[in-house]
Amino acid sequence: MKSYHNLKTPKIANVANKTVLVRVDYNVPLESQHSTIVVKDDKRIAQSVETIHFLIKAGAKIVLLSHLGRPKSAGDTHLSLAPVAQHLQKKFHIPCTFIPETVGENVVATIAQLQPGEVVLLENLRFHSEEKAADTTFAKQLASLGDVYINEAFSSLHRKHASTYVLPQLLPNFAGFDLAREVATLNKLLTEPRRPFICLIGGAKISDKVDAIKVLASKADAILIGGGIANNFFKAEGLEIYRSFTQESNVVTNDGKVDYSQMAGQLIAEHKHERVLKDGYIPLPKIIYPIDVVAAPSITETDRRKVQMLDLTHDMLDKPEHEKLVYADIGPKTVRLYRELLLQAETIFWNGPMGVWENKLFADGTHKLACAVADAAATSVIGGGDTIAAIDQFGLGAAYSYISTGGGASLEFLSGTELPGLEVLTK
Repeated sequence: MKSYHNLKTPKIANVANKTVLVRVDYNVPLESQHSTIVVKDDKRIAQSVETIHFLIKAGAKIVLLSHLGRPKSAGDTHLSLAPVAQHLQKKFHIPCTFIPETVGENVVATIAQLQPGEVVLLENLRFHSEEKAADTTFAKQLASLGDVYINEAFSSLHRKHASTYVLPQLLPNFAGFDLAREVATLNKLLTEPRRPFICLIGGAKISDKVDAIKVLASKADAILIGGGIANNFFKAEGLEIYRSFTQESNVVTNDGKVDYSQMAGQLIAEHKHERVLKDGYIPLPKIIYPIDVVAAPSITETDRRKVQMLDLTHDMLDKPEHEKLVYADIGPKTVRLYRELLLQAETIFWNGPMGVWENKLFADGTHKLACAVADAAATSVIGGGDTIAAIDQFGLGAAYSYISTGGGASLEFLSGTELPGLEVLTK
């Protein structure tokens, strides 16, 4: 597996008095407040601020490039980046001018008038279909706007788009400070984690996690499974899942048909002879899935009287009273076991909630393990949009060593998949 130790971050001499194109990730949620569109969550914006301040102090002229959402055309004005420019000014006190175009004569003329230390944000890259098509002509138009390229959009590195893959090949290129930090953090998980190294993996879809689990299972001391992906492990072991969500078998992918429950079974079999020691002497399997669950007729259930605990170590016949049950959270025995393992960890990677945390009836597993990770004397790396949303709701956002907003790119990095946007920064 390739490790990225040769990422270059910019020095003052690389950018002083130059026009610098910075590919940022401002793909942030927006909301309407008093008939005005505003930024709802600015974590990804905040992660670009260090690089922007560095460029301002270096006397560079700064041109920010980003996408937002999945517009079909420039007519999708609700996905304009104008509210982000306003947020940069109000929240981070960065004097950012918004240009309602991405390329063209007006953009060229406006950038030509920039003074050292001034910042502009161009309109949504995806208003141009050429961006996703990795169109060379479009990339050359962007390249003509500046002298240097910096990528500060880790979450877009897995995309082979014009601004992330073609453009950096046309200019002297560097990694932004936060991007370099994210790469170093994830790389350390794979190469030199302090042990015990415990991974907590949840979420709804096993397809999003299975490749990363394969790699992490060879690196970590234990993998703790929760959320909807646990159902595939239950199914692989012949345990009843009733009407619980599970990603369908024989899903068609680029590699053909994949049976995710079969893959879960293979992971269990491959690591069945490996053990992690609880309390220093109790041997447990390396891949551990829940031993009890919180079940209900629906994940939207609001009547606590209809919620029940099921012990998966007991006989789990499909009895009539259980026919419509779905598993919505890990149970109290699992919470206790996972918590005790997490508290003895030196390194923790967590991606994916343990249950349907948005419903307070099924939030207990995610909440208690979020507290356990926060309480552990470990280096903790947290990733995944749902996980980050959950810890924010629990008020624990500042309790961890590193929060990755990389999303799918982080998991692809951990799975060993080549990230095109990262590859071009290392050449």
